[in-house]
Amino acid sequence: MPATKPPLGIEDAATLIRRGGVVAYPTEAVYGLGCDPGDAQAVERVLAIKTRPEDKGLILIASTLQQLQAWIAPLSAAQRATIESTWPGHTTWVVPANANCPAILTGGRDTVAVRVSAHPVVRALCDAIDGALVSTSANRSGEPAIRETAALHGLTGVDAIVDGPLGKAEKPSAIFRLSDGAKLR
Repeated sequence: MPATKPPLGIEDAATLIRRGGVVAYPTEAVYGLGCDPGDAQAVERVLAIKTRPEDKGLILIASTLQQLQAWIAPLSAAQRATIESTWPGHTTWVVPANANCPAILTGGRDTVAVRVSAHPVVRALCDAIDGALVSTSANRSGEPAIRETAALHGLTGVDAIVDGPLGKAEKPSAIFRLSDGAKLR
């Protein structure tokens, strides 16, 4: 039987993330894996836990657009209006990455996927670390999304599980490309 991971409150989870930890946490539809996007070793751990190739890129999740500024290129007023019309919410946008955004986050592209969440646990966690989080579904690549906390305990490499319920959405967020509005998922 896998070891049980300790359930953490927001402040303890934020401390763990700031120290390079990887946490599982509830999102709008499924449990996600997250870490500080600026901590390359933590991001590599997330990819290893998921068995996800680096060239796929990752989503960054936040409670405000401001928390994403370190990773995205400046947006025009029209671009901001487009994405902000769906936020906070269950919609991810692929936007231009800034020059400092690491390839491990973008998958080697000049864009990065970002979302401002409406989920109260996600928002509180991002506010507690005062920044964005890596957000990818907690399942291993190719396996079904995780919607039960019991399944999280089998994920080797996750440091803790953040307490809280899943949102009401039945599927992971829709993903749109900002440049042309195309729906990617």
